[in-house]
Amino acid sequence: MTYQHKNLAQGHWHELSLIEQMANIGSEVERAIKWKNKGKKEVAYNAFTRALELFDLTINDDKNSKRLKEITRARELWSDFFTGKNIYKNTDKSWQKYFYYFNFASRI
Repeated sequence: MTYQHKNLAQGHWHELSLIEQMANIGSEVERAIKWKNKGKKEVAYNAFTRALELFDLTINDDKNSKRLKEITRARELWSDFFTGKNIYKNTDKSWQKYFYYFNFASRI
């Protein structure tokens, strides 16, 4: 697999806490939403795939094994929202709100 986040994939990601990992995923989600709203489909899609990559690195981090249900569910909902039919009726605001708390907590 070719990683866009090569340094993180080589082990640095596992040094971050779950809160820091989720905050970083949130940054990519925010970028994807921003670019999608500006009509930059290719740039938005690249941010979307980077977010998925970070979700996958988080899922594969052993210290997160007790949180897999939430992480995998968030990944599923993100995929549905961005490229699916959005059957769960998520919005830009709901994603921003969800990840806001991780960003806030990671700065404390």
